[in-house]
Amino acid sequence: MKQKFVETLKVPEGAACTYEDGVLVCKQGDVELKKTLDYPHMQVAIKGNEVTLTCPAGNKRHYAYVNTYRKHVQNMFLGLKEPFVYSLEIAHVHFPMTVKVDGDKVSVTNFLGEKTPRFAKILPGVQVEIKENIITVTSNDKEAAGQTAANLERATRLKGRDRRIFQDGIYITEKSDRKVSELDPVEEEVTAPEKEEGPKAEIEVEAKEEKKDG
Repeated sequence: MKQKFVETLKVPEGAACTYEDGVLVCKQGDVELKKTLDYPHMQVAIKGNEVTLTCPAGNKRHYAYVNTYRKHVQNMFLGLKEPFVYSLEIAHVHFPMTVKVDGDKVSVTNFLGEKTPRFAKILPGVQVEIKENIITVTSNDKEAAGQTAANLERATRLKGRDRRIFQDGIYITEKSDRKVSELDPVEEEVTAPEKEEGPKAEIEVEAKEEKKDG
């Protein structure tokens, strides 16, 4: 059975949002964040200080998309106020490796004695700072910060070796995780898709009734 799903989120005070050609743009001060939200069965509308996400007729899959879009928008609103920060640690036991920022990438040299350096891409809008054995990744875009941190960790990934012995690498030690209670939807019409009725459901009901009688 098809259902209508609607989520309405309030735009933070001092921020402005526009939606054009499937791209949502949120601005506040010098911070500007963009996110493509163009799923065919989803409608995005901005009215006053509210962003409304609507799926006119959907199923469980569309319900999941509504929740995903809601989370994306909430992260954008959070990013307008404060950047997201990820921390990583450089660990080397066998060979001292050198990690440094090189333009739009981070280079890792002498990893396990390798002569060829390894590289991790830094996404646009992300700042990477290295102090001793700690790497700090900062960005107002949560996805960009998270992906850059993942790129750094993946750059020192090993295959076919026991990680209990070969512990050298770059590891994420702290992820940006902030509550979004202040960004709860101001109006929520989303309900979980109804469970399908059928023989199995009837059997479960009968079993419960028999228990009560017993």
